[in-house]
Formats: sequence, C-alpha cells, structure tokens
Amino acid sequence: MGYETLILTREESCAIITLNRPPANAISEPLMRDLEAALSEVERDPAVRSVIITGAGDRIFCGGADLGSAFSGGTLQDFIKFGTGVLRRIERFPKPVIAAINGHATGGGCEIAMACHLRIMKETARIGQTESNLGLIPGYGGTQRLPRLIGRGKALEFLIFGTQVPAPEALQLGLVNKLSKEGETLNDARALARQIAKRPPVATRLILSVVDEGLNSDIDRGLEAEIRAFLEVIKTEDAAEGIQAFFQKREAQFKGR
Repeated sequence: MGYETLILTREESCAIITLNRPPANAISEPLMRDLEAALSEVERDPAVRSVIITGAGDRIFCGGADLGSAFSGGTLQDFIKFGTGVLRRIERFPKPVIAAINGHATGGGCEIAMACHLRIMKETARIGQTESNLGLIPGYGGTQRLPRLIGRGKALEFLIFGTQVPAPEALQLGLVNKLSKEGETLNDARALARQIAKRPPVATRLILSVVDEGLNSDIDRGLEAEIRAFLEVIKTEDAAEGIQAFFQKREAQFKGR
C-alpha cells in the first residue's frame, strides 16, 4: 500500500515507518490517517515482530502539528480526537514500537515518541512539549504521558515553561532509553529490533498489554491482569521451549506459539 505522508518499509522482522513531510515532518490529518493505516498493515503481518517510527532527514524527527493544516477546515476537535486515538493505538500496539528520534522532537513530535514503547535519541537532538510557548497546551497526550515518564514535578516544569531538553538530560530523566551517535539512530533502532526478534513473541505481547493495563488502572487490577497473562503464557510452546533450553544450557528458539 502506498502512503502520501510516510514511507513504510520492512527489513527482516521489523517494519520501519518514516514520517515524510519535509522540512519538519509536521503532523497533519493525512499524516495521522496514513500512520493509522500503516499500523493496521503491520499489525496484520505475522512476519513483523517490531516497528520503528522515525523521521525523514537528519535534523527533525517531528516538529509537532502543522498549524496551518491543523487549524483549518473547522475540524479541530476531530483532528485532535483522531490523533489522540492513533497515539493510544501505538501505546497499546501488540508488538514493540521503537521511536528512532533522529532529530528534534517538539510538541506533537515529543508526544509521538512518548507513545512508543522504547526511545532511542540522537545525542545532539532536543525534545520537549513546547505548546505553552504558543499559548497552548499539548493535545495528543503530553500532559498525561510526560508525568508518567519523568514524574509530576519535572513534567509540570517542562509543560508550563515549554522546555526543550538536550538528549543527555532526556536520558538522565528516563524520557529516552538510549542515546545514539550522529547518523546512527536508525541503525541502533535496527539493532534493538533484531534483539526483540529473538525474544518470545507471546510473552512480549503480554508484557506490553499488562504493563499498559496496570499503568491505567489500580494495582489490584494490574495484578489480576498479570495473573491472567501468566496462566496464558505458561501453556505456550514458547514457554516449554524456554524452560527446556534453560535446563539444556542452550539458546531458546521461540516461534510465537
């Protein structure tokens, strides 16, 4: 399937979604619709074990909303609701989604990155929720995800003052998982995807689901979800293979069954 605002490629067991709206890879309604369709396509593909989201070029991962596009046509509420749903889908995706932040990620770009499960960031890039500098607030979940990742106090500081932080500080705060050298962000994300391909697919899917459920409910419901997931995964061929491989002192070969 062809897309107007992004490029979808596959490499081994990984799908790579490249936001392609130069110069800033800004968010528009067509981009969000393309992103939603691309997620549907790769979710259906059993050969895909992980997804990378990155930006075209080497300067900006995503510069946030295209204000001219977002605020035209009288459909602002639909634009925000649809985009929020797409990012929630990323967050709840059954396969690990890696943000390869190969340039600055501001506003909605930061929100896309935060919706991903893992984040690798170019060491010279900056990231932040900058909407308050325009007299706005985040519209794609920034007020909810940022406190969950870095804590309430620091998140409020960033949100109120529209702060952008350099990659090393983002790593220190836990906003990203790893830094990459100039020109190596996508390669580092590919390497992580290859590691994911060796992990048990059913267990990985259940980990993503249970962690999300626990973060969005109370601990008792989260613990109940974990018990259900454990009882499901213990019956799989992968669990039997993993236990057998442990006793035989060999690397397990997981099949996703």
